Amino acid sequence: MTWNIDTSYKALPKMFYRNEGPREYRDLKLLKLNELLAKELGLDVQALKSEDGIKILAGAKLPEGVGPISQAYAGHQFGHFTMLGDGRAMLLGEHITPDGKRYDIHLKGSGRTVYSRGGDGKAAVGPMLREYIISEAMYELGIPTTRALSVIATGEDVYRENLLPGAVLARVASSHLRVGTFQFAATNTSKDDLKALTDYAINRHYPFLNKIENEQERYLEFLEEVVKNQAKLVAKWMLVGFIHGVMNTDNVTISGETIDYGPCAFMDIYDQATVFSSIDYKSRYSYEHQPSIAVWDLSRLADAMITLFSDKQDDAVKFASEKIKKFDIYYYKEFFNGMRKKLGLLGDKEDEDRVLVYGLLALMEKYKADYTNTFIDLTFDNLEENGLTKSDEFKKWYDLWKTRLSSEIKNGIAKENQAFELMKSSNPAIIPRNSSVEEALEEASKTGKIDKFEKLLKALKNPFEHNELQKEYREVEKTFTRKYKTYCGT
Repeated sequence: MTWNIDTSYKALPKMFYRNEGPREYRDLKLLKLNELLAKELGLDVQALKSEDGIKILAGAKLPEGVGPISQAYAGHQFGHFTMLGDGRAMLLGEHITPDGKRYDIHLKGSGRTVYSRGGDGKAAVGPMLREYIISEAMYELGIPTTRALSVIATGEDVYRENLLPGAVLARVASSHLRVGTFQFAATNTSKDDLKALTDYAINRHYPFLNKIENEQERYLEFLEEVVKNQAKLVAKWMLVGFIHGVMNTDNVTISGETIDYGPCAFMDIYDQATVFSSIDYKSRYSYEHQPSIAVWDLSRLADAMITLFSDKQDDAVKFASEKIKKFDIYYYKEFFNGMRKKLGLLGDKEDEDRVLVYGLLALMEKYKADYTNTFIDLTFDNLEENGLTKSDEFKKWYDLWKTRLSSEIKNGIAKENQAFELMKSSNPAIIPRNSSVEEALEEASKTGKIDKFEKLLKALKNPFEHNELQKEYREVEKTFTRKYKTYCGT
């Protein structure tokens, strides 16, 4: 099957987008094609690898009848409100798969648009391959995410701190509707236009809400669905030590997918205050702040939609606040259920669970233990001797944990070996370690080769298998981690 492109987004008022045309490049080269994803989308892999296929993936040629657009949105960036938009990307359109599913095909790094604000609209090979590898790792970990379909080298240089080889990423998402899209609507459009956007979002992501006849009630339930999905998403990040790095409102999706893998990274040594982003000077988006920042971002969605909830301002604020407060309920349920699984617990003893979960995390932080490897060692009951495991505090915690596991078997809550299987399927054998990712990206940027990238990508596949290939990526380079900084790539 070839492209089956629609652009339902164009049914919205025209201030939400601008039409775009094909781009020109010096010398396009396919660096990486996600063949499995292409097949899932019902696309012809060989056709995508052809000269015309590569041009389409870069936006240099358009499928017949396709009119790409750049989308308008706003956003609170590090707390400051800004008018934004697709400044270095365009929406090729919405590809409809053979089974009727609709996915945005978004070209990132495709050049200037009306929203570029003086930027060059381009992207470099390194950041685009970073988005590819991290988004695929997230997908394999079972975390809702946008995905990369391809990375195309443009043959052009991009100037950042120095000259870098240019690239275009083709990104696949359920949609690119963001909290910032609603902020744009609230600031620049009428109430009817805001309704049109909300109705579009409901039809695209939460069509089951259409059974609610009362309009105001339906919009409030929509807000709760977004709150619920974001709460679950952030809890999943926390469970694997993922730090997004730039949780601006324009990077919070209505669908509940992770988007924009700029200054993101995975935590090695457990430290709640961990920040990798080079521009997050005040630690706004640190690991520990992610849940509270998500609440802040979602509150901005409620602000943008407030006129839709009631004709009375006080009532609208009250109703919206009740929905936002539900974040904690959804978040902690997802987080604690996940932590129970990571510790092999099938029963639900809230007080005991808190002692075990927070007790272990506190000890890991105190003794600077590796987050991922500690849970792997517990899974296989093969504890590496280090500051954590040699401490009397940990030994007491370990005995308490083992007693709990034994009691679950004794009381018929769990069967023999069930805890191990649960932990094995909940604690990944591998994450994209910062040193390994940077090594792969450096090779690609400097030589054009992606051998290390391919090897790491292969190892990240099926992270709960705990196979031999994954073991070499368990090693932690502590000196590298301490000085490591990530960048947006813009």
